[in-house]
Amino acid sequence: MSTLAGWAGAPQSNVPGPAELQQMLAASWRDATAPMQLHTANGCAAAVICGPKPASLYHDADLLIAITGNVYWEDAALQQLASAQGDAHAAAQAFRRNGEQFLAGLNGSFALAIIDARQGRTLLAIDPMGIEKLCYTLAQGQLVFGNSLQGLKAHPDVSASISKQAIFDYFYYHTIPAPRTIYEGMFKLEPGELLIFANGSISRSKYAPIHFQDTGNSPVEELVTEFHRALKDSVGRPLQLFDDVGAFLSGGTDSSCVTAAVTHASGKARTFSIGFDAEGYDESDYARITVDRFNTEHHHYYVTPQDVVDALPTVAAYYDEPFGNASAVPAYFCARLAREAGIRNLLAGDGGDEIFGGNTRYVKQKVFEYWTRLPAPLRTALIEPLVMHFPLGERIAPLRKLRSYIAQANVPLPDRLETYNFLHREPLTDIFAPDFLRGIDTYAPLAAQRKVYGEANCASSLNRMLFLDMKFTLADNDLRKVNGMCELAGVNVHYPLIDLEMVRFAARVPVDMKIKGHKLRWFFKHALKDTLAPETLTKSKHGFGLPFGVWMNDFPALHQMAVDNLERLKARGYLRPEYIDSLWARHGAEHSSYYGTMIWICMMLEQWLDAHT
Repeated sequence: MSTLAGWAGAPQSNVPGPAELQQMLAASWRDATAPMQLHTANGCAAAVICGPKPASLYHDADLLIAITGNVYWEDAALQQLASAQGDAHAAAQAFRRNGEQFLAGLNGSFALAIIDARQGRTLLAIDPMGIEKLCYTLAQGQLVFGNSLQGLKAHPDVSASISKQAIFDYFYYHTIPAPRTIYEGMFKLEPGELLIFANGSISRSKYAPIHFQDTGNSPVEELVTEFHRALKDSVGRPLQLFDDVGAFLSGGTDSSCVTAAVTHASGKARTFSIGFDAEGYDESDYARITVDRFNTEHHHYYVTPQDVVDALPTVAAYYDEPFGNASAVPAYFCARLAREAGIRNLLAGDGGDEIFGGNTRYVKQKVFEYWTRLPAPLRTALIEPLVMHFPLGERIAPLRKLRSYIAQANVPLPDRLETYNFLHREPLTDIFAPDFLRGIDTYAPLAAQRKVYGEANCASSLNRMLFLDMKFTLADNDLRKVNGMCELAGVNVHYPLIDLEMVRFAARVPVDMKIKGHKLRWFFKHALKDTLAPETLTKSKHGFGLPFGVWMNDFPALHQMAVDNLERLKARGYLRPEYIDSLWARHGAEHSSYYGTMIWICMMLEQWLDAHT
C-alpha cells in the first residue's frame, strides 16, 4: 500500500503540524519504519508514504501536490518527467499549463490532492474507474483528506462515530458504496470525481464521464483489431515500468486473456492461482488449461478451512470499513503466494464482465424486457388478469413460473436487479431491531442505484446496467477487495481490462455485439477465439468464490468462529436476535451456501467492529 494524507484551510489559531501529519500516516500505514515525505505551510499539509505502489510529493511557493497510484501520462514529455522525478512533479507542470483540465490526460489509477495557494483552493480527484480511494471530511472549517479513514480519524480535529445508515447499506450491498463511509461526516470520492474546496465550502463534479454508443457501423473485425491494440497497450504499460510482474489466473476468460497478452508481450508469464477442495468451487483444471496453452511459470495454492480461520481476523481488520465479499480471503492467499515468489506487481483481470457484458443477470434482464415490449393493453387487460387470477394457479408449475416472471418483469430497472437481495426477501422489521430501523432511510440504496442508472448517457438498458455495475460491483466491491488484499500481501496490482483506453473502446462496441441473442460477451469471446482455448471460452462462470457455507458444516473451528461472532453481534442491537437464530436454522436445513453468505456478512461486520471500535 502507498498512502497520502493532509489538510487545507486549518484555522490559524490552532494549526496542526508535522507531528499530527505523521500520526495520520501512521494510522494508515502498518510499517512504522517506512520513509515519509511531508510538507506543512500556511494552514495546509500533505504527505505520502511510498509502498509497493508509487507515491510522490511536490511543493513550491504556490503548489503542494500529493499523488499515489499507477499513473500513465498520455503526454510523452510528462511521462518522462514523471519517470525521472515522480508523478507529483508531472502533475505540477500539467496543472500550471491546463488547470484541472489536465486530469483528462491521465490514465491508470490515481488519488490526487492539489493545494493551490495562488487561487486559495484545494482539489481532490481519483481515477475514472475508481481504482484508487480518497476520503475526506470537514472539521473546524478545514478539509481533511487521505486514502484511509483511519488516517482521517487520527487528525486531532476529526471526530468519528459509526453511521447507522452505513451499517444498513453494508447489509444491503455487503460493502459501503461511495460516497458514504462507515463514519458520520466522512465521505469517499466516487469514480472520476473532482472535489474543489474553497472559502470553506465544497463543490463536486465528474471530470471524465464514460460516453456509451448503443449502436454502430464499424465492421466487427475492425473492432477486433482495435481491441487487441488496446489490450496490448494496457498490458504493456506495467510491463515497461516494472520487472517483477505476474498475473492472477483463476482459469476464467478475463484472467486467461491477460495471461495471453503478457505471454505475447514478454515471451513468458508467471501466473498464480488458488483452489478449493470443494465441489463446484474449484477452477484449478481450467487454470491448468491456460497454463499449458501459454507455457506459464505457474504457482498454485489450495486454500483450506483452517486458512480461513487463521486469516479472517487479519483480513477483516485490514479494511478500514466493514467489507463482506468472501472472495477477499482467496484473493489474499493468491497475492501472498505471488509475493512469496518474488512478485511485487500483479495483473488482475477484473472488469471484463462490467465493460463487455459478462454477468448472467444481463441476459436474465433481457428476457424480462421482452415482457415490457408487448402492447400494454395485451399485458394488463388480457394476460395478467388471466394468469394472476387463474384458480389454483399456484399449484400448476408453468403458471406459477409465469406469475413469478410477470411479477419481476413489472418491476422497472434498476430495482429489478435487487429482487433477490436478502433485504428484499422478507420484511425489514423481521430482520432489524426496531431501535436500529428508526432514522434509517431504507430506500437510500435503491435511490443511489436509480441515480447512477439514470446518469448513464445512453438509451439501452444493457449499457445502463454496465454503467451501474462499473460503480457498485466494480469500484465499490471487486476493486476494493483486490486492492485491499494485494496491499495486505505487499503487492502492487494493475487492471489492464479497465485501462481507460480499453473502457472507452468497450463503450463504443454496439450492445448487440456485447450480447448476441443470449450469448454473454459475444464480442469479447469472438475477439479471443484464436487466442484462448475453446474450453476457456465456453466454461461457466465461477470466480474466486469461497465455499464458506459448505465448509462450516464440516469444519468445527470455522463453525465455532461464526457462532461466537454472531453471538457478539446480537448485543450490538442491529439485528433481531431471532433473525440471527433463524439464519443458523435455515443454513442447516435449507441452503448452506445461500444462508452461509448472510452468516459471513454478519461475521465480517462483527470482526471489523471488534478491531476498530
